[in-house]
Amino acid sequence: MSVLVVGLSHKSAPVRALERAAVSGDQLAKLLSDLASAEPVAEVFVVSTCNRVEVYADVDRFHAGVTAICELLARHGGVPERELIRYLYAHYEDGAASHLLAVTCGLDSVVVGEEQILGQVRSAVRLAREQDTVGRVLGDLARVALRAGKRARSETGIGRAGVSLLSLAVELASPNLGGGGLAGRDVLVVGAGAMSALTVAAATREGAASVVVANRSGRRAEQLAARPGAAVTRVAALGELPAAMTAVDVVVCCTGAAGLVITADMVPVARRGTLVFVDLAMPRDVDPAVAGLPGVTVIGLDALREHATAAEAADLRAVRAIMETELAAYQAGIDAARAAPLVVALRAKAAGVVEAELARLATRLGAEGVSGRTLDEIARAMRRVTDKLLHAPTVRVKELAGSPDGEEYAAALRVLFDLDPRGPGGQQSRQSAREHTVTT
Repeated sequence: MSVLVVGLSHKSAPVRALERAAVSGDQLAKLLSDLASAEPVAEVFVVSTCNRVEVYADVDRFHAGVTAICELLARHGGVPERELIRYLYAHYEDGAASHLLAVTCGLDSVVVGEEQILGQVRSAVRLAREQDTVGRVLGDLARVALRAGKRARSETGIGRAGVSLLSLAVELASPNLGGGGLAGRDVLVVGAGAMSALTVAAATREGAASVVVANRSGRRAEQLAARPGAAVTRVAALGELPAAMTAVDVVVCCTGAAGLVITADMVPVARRGTLVFVDLAMPRDVDPAVAGLPGVTVIGLDALREHATAAEAADLRAVRAIMETELAAYQAGIDAARAAPLVVALRAKAAGVVEAELARLATRLGAEGVSGRTLDEIARAMRRVTDKLLHAPTVRVKELAGSPDGEEYAAALRVLFDLDPRGPGGQQSRQSAREHTVTT
């Protein structure tokens, strides 16, 4: 089995294509189920954000895996496969692992170094675990990627460039608000998910005059408002949006709705000053026609892409060095796991020889009156000698498994000791390989 990623992102597709391909909620759970049921797929998780839709899968065949994933992405996204395929990319084995680490480290984001993607990947893996579509292979890779992402932000300055999409949006909106960002402004947050929580926290931190949260589910809005430090003035239903917009300066939209949440006819004509919409949703929440209304500014994902800042070259080099270190450790673990059946077969064969000799000795020496205590000491000595003799070659074959000549060393060991990992002890060998994990 090998890791494959198939997806599209802000680098390969326009916003309109990402909007159509995006999956969330029950639809995402159904996609996971269908992917896991596909014949070439053993494990799978899906990262679906405002900037990417990516399927990570453990597959037994590259082409069959790509075909199955493309078909299901098209079906669940409602995008014709012939159209979707124009924007898709695929990475396999080492390339797939490297891509996931680049994503979690923020190197593949619109705003390089942004932190939201780390939580989004973590959430994607958590959902897959809940749906029982992730096992050892993708679980190990995800742990390595998340660890690399945390190291990138704690050990380098990539976070300085990695302001969130929200921070960048507020920065772009500031001139329309007379400067000062959200300070002293009345803010309406539409939605009650993770991005909405970040928006409420940012508005509170910057000293917004008021913060209103509107959401389809009043319970979730109340839960967000009740969070420590969230200075929410009140909560509202989506049906109250037209009235709520008459008294605010900024509307931040970040729902998971499949269609438009705010249309041009909902925006009140009689309102005070400039009204700024920040649309962070995928698919978009705000009707493009809203941007044509007088006194209205709409900042969407397209504008954010154009104004994303670049990270310092030194920080990028440092992050890539972290990625290389983590990938090397990950690959070494995989190589050692591949050698595990051979190592177990060698130890099983040696143990069999030792036990046969001990049985012979016990019969002969027991007849001569040698005590059971002495026989036990002989047995321990023979097993210690065997372990010491096998230690160096078994450790070395694991170390060499990932080298260009690794398979030749393994073949030599098989021939020299007449080993068959699939023979007696083979079941134990396969179990050992399955139980191998990458230390995190």
